[in-house]
Amino acid sequence: MPPKAKGRPADRPRDERRVLAVNRRARFDFDVEETLEAGIALTGTEIKSLRAGRASLAESHAYVERGEVWLYDMHIAPYEHGNRFNHDPKRRRKLLLHRGEIERLAARVKQRGYTLIPVRVYLKGGRAKVELALARGRRSYDKRRAIAEREARRRIERALRGRL
Repeated sequence: MPPKAKGRPADRPRDERRVLAVNRRARFDFDVEETLEAGIALTGTEIKSLRAGRASLAESHAYVERGEVWLYDMHIAPYEHGNRFNHDPKRRRKLLLHRGEIERLAARVKQRGYTLIPVRVYLKGGRAKVELALARGRRSYDKRRAIAEREARRRIERALRGRL
């Protein structure tokens, strides 16, 4: 019997995504125009805590500063077995993108009303990735309209289910 290979289990495909955290309010508070995938530079205790599902994207956002993209206010809880080498839960984290993508995002964010919002964090091929959205903030009347449309859709679906 051959020795067991290290790394990814053979029964799990390389492109499988395991979602670790979702920003549920992102699509309610913002109109998402486009999304892209970015890697995250993490420390050892951060990735261990992230794999345990102990992360939150609430109130997090990203900025382009001096040709680099940084993620702010993403909370990754301290690793339980991390001792004195544990990380700061709210530290800023560098996002890994190609130079052309960073320049394009920087140009769009300079336009009034655009911002970078992390939508979800997931593992892909054993590496932590963040889905970053280029979004424009919604006004309160837009949010009310979205709620009304969602409720109307639910009423229609309920009525159709009642007839069948």
